[in-house]
Amino acid sequence: MEYKRFNSVIALRLDKGDDIAASVYKVAEKEKVKAATVSGIGATDNFTVGVFDIGKKEYEKFNFFTNHEINSLTGNITEKDGKPYIHLHITATGSSGKVVGGHLIKGVISLTGEIIITVFDGEITREFDGTLGINRWKF
Repeated sequence: MEYKRFNSVIALRLDKGDDIAASVYKVAEKEKVKAATVSGIGATDNFTVGVFDIGKKEYEKFNFFTNHEINSLTGNITEKDGKPYIHLHITATGSSGKVVGGHLIKGVISLTGEIIITVFDGEITREFDGTLGINRWKF
């Protein structure tokens, strides 16, 4: 993993074996990011996505262990309990041409990842909403 900051934009390159969310977290922590958007592309052969079941208030998980091109990695960085909170979604295409996606629970880069973090001038925090079962933005 390597990155370079250009004022409010951080360009992050992930390498084979890098965990996507953990790498974004490390950069957010080091750069003291309190609010940002995240976008990216790349390749993965080991990732887990979730689709939130509103009734159960938990993610139904789907694991993938074959080569996939990351069509879109999108999300945001906020803060919860004084630490970076990474919320990412992914869509990816496998060798069959089938597109899969959802909330990124785990993702490991198989070739490279190119991620752009656009930092806001300000902060957004999160607070758990027990009614919904999720951590919602708090302004």
